[in-house]
This record gives sequence, structure tokens and C-alpha cells, in this order.
Amino acid sequence: MTTCDLADKTCEPCRGGVAPYGADEAAKMMDQLDGWQLSDGATSIKRRFDFKGFLKAVEMANLAAWLGNKQGHHPDIAFGFGYCQITFTTHEAGGLTENDFICAARLDALVA
Repeated sequence: MTTCDLADKTCEPCRGGVAPYGADEAAKMMDQLDGWQLSDGATSIKRRFDFKGFLKAVEMANLAAWLGNKQGHHPDIAFGFGYCQITFTTHEAGGLTENDFICAARLDALVA
């Protein structure tokens, strides 16, 4: 599966009882993404986007929020002057699921 394949998928609604990816599986999924970092505990992925100024950071935050709403899988977003950081995790699963990687790949496709 390539990043493009992930970007073509749609998030599945969380139904509870879904086990998160283990560290090895999460690391394999990371091979399909560029610019994203896996957290130390392999429970989240994040990417920082840097900009010149505040408006582009706000636009990026809005784009990530729009995508999260459209996919039903909402990221944590932090932004300020010159940056926007997006973090995906599946809160209900307590870690990473395919939905996180789908959303990351879709966000990458939107900003490509």
C-alpha cells in the first residue's frame, strides 16, 4: 500500500473494542508517510508545518479541522505564528489505528 492508496481510503467509524496498532505495526505504517513522526510510545503521529506568518498557520489548522470533520476522525491541532502542528491518534482505541494514517495521508494529499 502506498501513501496514495491510504489517501484514497475513507475512515471507518470507531465502534469501540478496536485494538490499537502495536509499535512494530505502527512503524511499518509510517513507511507510507513523509514528514510525520511516530510518538515514543507509538500512540500518535504528528507533523509540524512551518509558515511565514500567522494566516497560513490558521488556514492549515482550518484545513485539518475540515478534514477531521469530513472523515469523522478529529486531530489535535496546535498553531501559532509561523507553525501548525497536527496530531492524530484514535482516542477510543488508546493509540493508533488505520484511520490515523488515512487522515495523515489525506492531509498530505490536500497540501501537495
